[in-house]
This record gives sequence, structure tokens and C-alpha cells, in this order.
Amino acid sequence: MKNNAYSAQHALYLKKIKRNKIFINVTRFAILILFLGIWELCASLKIIDPFITSSPSRVIKTIGELAVGGTLFYHIGITLFETLLGFIIAVVAGYTAAILLWRSQTAKKIAEPYIVVLNSLPKIALGPLIIIWIGTGYSAIIFMTVLVSIIVCIMNTLAGFSSVDPTMLTLMKSMGASKTTTLIKLLIPASLPSLMNTLKVAVGLAWIGSIMGEYIVSRAGLGYLIVYGGQVFKLDLVMTATFILCLLAGGMYAIISLLEKRLTKLY
Repeated sequence: MKNNAYSAQHALYLKKIKRNKIFINVTRFAILILFLGIWELCASLKIIDPFITSSPSRVIKTIGELAVGGTLFYHIGITLFETLLGFIIAVVAGYTAAILLWRSQTAKKIAEPYIVVLNSLPKIALGPLIIIWIGTGYSAIIFMTVLVSIIVCIMNTLAGFSSVDPTMLTLMKSMGASKTTTLIKLLIPASLPSLMNTLKVAVGLAWIGSIMGEYIVSRAGLGYLIVYGGQVFKLDLVMTATFILCLLAGGMYAIISLLEKRLTKLY
């Protein structure tokens, strides 16, 4: 009887979780539809100037024009390539740097003020220098993406390592575990939630970095479309490129959330 009662309670709990997930997803979708509907209505009734703010219908029309012209996926592909490559480099390099700094507390204390200063530095100010150092190709944009993202990856990863229970670290040390063993067996699994949060933050920063780089030096990409649209007052093009950026960033966030669920089950 106890097992049956427990099973019924467990089933009820799982059902409640499922309902909550459905509610969250439906609410998210409803908010998006409501926002787009209000935006379209306000533009149609001239409550807002559609020339300045555009509208969902004009955005869809512009997407169709770009697709027919054969440039839509070209610009999306370029920005997506720059963002993904910069994101991967920043995460891998940042995680590696955080591990090296964790292994040496002396190096961490020496590097910490420099990391903080570099993080507070406005990266856009380095744009002209990046062009001189690296050139005007894709490499400059990817470098900007890495520059914007890597410091936060290092700092958040270090914070995740520091949040691990000191008692567990002491236990590993008392058992004679090496730093490498402690890292693999304890720190990486225990700091997994922090790593996932770092990835979520890095997604936004990677998009900021790539678009920032395209603002400075680019002849293609979504950032280029935004700059070009602003220069010739094609604000529908600006809003369209911005809308596509939101979709792509949301897609990357969804992929990382899915990855988080899979890894959480493994650990």
C-alpha cells in the first residue's frame, strides 16, 4: 500500500511539473504574440509612425524581398559563422584559462586585477586598433567577438569553481587526490550549473561582439544590414535584421538550455 501511495504521489508531482512547463511555454508564446499584435495594431492605427518603428507585416515583407533577392541567407550565414566561431573560441579559451588560474592561486591573484580592468574596458574603443592589427576581414570581427566574451567566461567559470563546497575539496585532498583528479571528479561536475549560466551569458555577448565588429568593419552580415539601413533610412531593413538577430539568439539559447537538461541528467 505504501508503495502504491508513493507512486500516486510521485505521478501527481510529475504531472504538476509537466503542467508548469506547458504553462511557461504557452505564456512565453502568448507574450510574443501579444507584443507583435500590439506593435502591428499601433502601426496600422498610426499611433506610432510605421516609417520609424516599422511593423511585423513590413518586417515579413522585407524578409520575403531579401529571400527573393538571394541575400537573406547569405547575410545570416556570415553573421552566424562569425558568432558561432567567436563563441566557441571564447568559451574554450576562457574555460581553459580559468582552469589554469584555479590550479595556481598565485597566478590568479596576480591576474585578477588585469582581468577586471579588461572587462571594464569599452571594447568598441579598440575597434580602430583591431583593424590595424588584424585587418578588415572576418578575422577582425571574430576577434572582437572573442574579446567581448572571453573575460566574462573566465570570471564566471572561476566563480563557479570557487562556489564548490570547501569541505569536499578538503576531503579530496585528504584522500590524496591530485589537482587534476579533483578537477575532473569534483570541480567540473559541481560547477556545471555555473558553466551553463556562463554559456547563456556568452551567447548574448557573442552576438554583441559580432554585430559590434560588423558595425566597425563589414561588407556583409546582419550588422552590415543594420548600418546600411540606417544610413539610407530603410528602417524596415534595420528592424528586419534586428528581428532576425533576436530569432537566432533565441535559437542558440534554446540549444544551450537543451544541452543543460541533457548534462544535468548525466551528472
